[in-house]
Amino acid sequence: MALDFTGKEDYQKDFDPRAHLDIQYTPEGALVTGGYLSFMLKNLFTTFASGAIRGDTLIDIGSGASIYQFLSACEFFREIIASDYSDRCLQELEKWLKKVRGTFDWSSTVKFVCELEGDREKWTEKEERVRTTVTRLLKCDVTKSNPLEPLTLPQADCLLSFLCLQSACMDPESFCSALRNITSLLKPGGYLVTGGVLGASRYKVGQKVFSNIVLEKDFLESAICDAGYVVERLDVLPRVDMTALHVTDFKASFFLVARKQTVVK
Repeated sequence: MALDFTGKEDYQKDFDPRAHLDIQYTPEGALVTGGYLSFMLKNLFTTFASGAIRGDTLIDIGSGASIYQFLSACEFFREIIASDYSDRCLQELEKWLKKVRGTFDWSSTVKFVCELEGDREKWTEKEERVRTTVTRLLKCDVTKSNPLEPLTLPQADCLLSFLCLQSACMDPESFCSALRNITSLLKPGGYLVTGGVLGASRYKVGQKVFSNIVLEKDFLESAICDAGYVVERLDVLPRVDMTALHVTDFKASFFLVARKQTVVK
């Protein structure tokens, strides 16, 4: 039986960001055991360490309460702007940034990235780097032509987005529309660095089940190109462990880097 679409109101009312972190990102979490998190961290490291993607401003679309996506990027941008539709997600992320006692412990993830960079013991410095680089937390609605409305910001040098659009959109058409909407925030010649899961129809947070549109590789690549990008890299990792299918039913993880064309046909 198909799951009813869970839209903006469901996220605002029922999405518990701390429960999401606990069920997905702890060592036994579904996105960890399934291989998603380490796959993203390794790809983010190699992508930014190349030095090709850097600049003044990076905007992260649909940050949730996560910080893993900032750990490599923070070394190459003057400022990072985090964004999400859910007020509770932004509040949870703000608590971590402000070192509020009892927030989610990302230390093992931070240490992993520092080890990739060559010095695992610099993990506390890395956390502080994230905290000083993430300068703003903004409300974001990818269904709007300007997702950061009512603000109008200068176009960014880079966009990040992980696990956002496939959760926020109810069908392929709305996915393509949301992709075009976030692309308006990016400079011509700028980069989209994005990741997510393939073959997923749902994921669970506490007792609430949230819907995903089922992404496949060919559709994803086509949608990115139609939105005005040239795909430079698209890597896929089959799911490593299937024991947490009751939490999320994804079949594989994807990581994609694309450059916005300077002239859109």
